[in-house]
Amino acid sequence: MKLSGLLAAFLLFCTYRTCFGMSHPKPACRYPPSQWCRSLEIALECKVQKQCMEVNAIRPNQTVPPVSVTLYYESMCPDCRIFITQQLFPTWTMLQDIMAVTLVPYGNAQEFPSANSPFSCQHGEPECRGNMIEACIIHLTGHSAAFHIIYCMESSADVLNAAQPCLQLYAPSIAWSTVDSCVEGGLGYQLMHKNAVMTRALNPAHTYVPWVTINGEYTEENEDKAMSSLFQLVCQLYKGVKPPACTGAAVRLNRSLC
Repeated sequence: MKLSGLLAAFLLFCTYRTCFGMSHPKPACRYPPSQWCRSLEIALECKVQKQCMEVNAIRPNQTVPPVSVTLYYESMCPDCRIFITQQLFPTWTMLQDIMAVTLVPYGNAQEFPSANSPFSCQHGEPECRGNMIEACIIHLTGHSAAFHIIYCMESSADVLNAAQPCLQLYAPSIAWSTVDSCVEGGLGYQLMHKNAVMTRALNPAHTYVPWVTINGEYTEENEDKAMSSLFQLVCQLYKGVKPPACTGAAVRLNRSLC
C-alpha cells in the first residue's frame, strides 16, 4: 500500500478511535479520507487538522532551502494575533519541513533615549511588556519551541497572564524566573533594541502590522497572498518536491491590519 493510502487509512481509523490522546467523531466533509491532508483548508473542514499536523508522514529533500517567512508584529495587535493563530502557526505546523519562521515582536512601537521608559507601544504599556516577554522567550528557547509558546499566548484571552503557563507547558525546563529576569533586566531591553533596529531597517519601511517578508524581501503581492492564504504561498514558492499537503486548493480569507 502506498504511503498516502496508509495515511488515509490511519486517519480514517482515527475518526472512530482515540488518536493522539483525543477522541474524534467522524468528520462531515465532502472529501474522501485520501485527500484529508492535501491542504490546510481540507484538514480544517474535515476536522483532522491535529492528525495531519502530527502525522507529518513525508519529509522533503533537506538540501533545498526552506521558504523563509519573517513576521514583524505586536503582541497585542488583534490582527497580528489572528494572523499568528489562524494562518502562520497552522501553516508552519503542517509545512515546517519546507518553511522557516522568524518572529520579530516590535511592530509600530517607538524607541526613545530614555532609561525609564525607552519604548512606547501602539497598544500601551502591557503590549510593550508582552513584546519583551516574547522576545525573551525566543532568545531563551529558540524559535521552534518559542513559536509554540507564543501561539499559546496569542490564542489565549489574556496574552500576559498566559505567558507563564504556556512556558511551563511547552518549555518546562525553562524556569519562569529566567524569563522574568530577562524582562526586568538589561537583556530584555537589548533584545527589544535589536528588534527595533531590524524593524527600522525594513526596505520598504513597514506601514502597518502584521508585516511579512518572504525570503528576506517584501512585496505587496506576497503580503496580500500571505494574508489570504500563507499555506498556498509557501507551497508555491518552495523549489523542492512539493509535500502532499501542497496539492490542495486554497480558500481566500479576509485580511485586516493594525
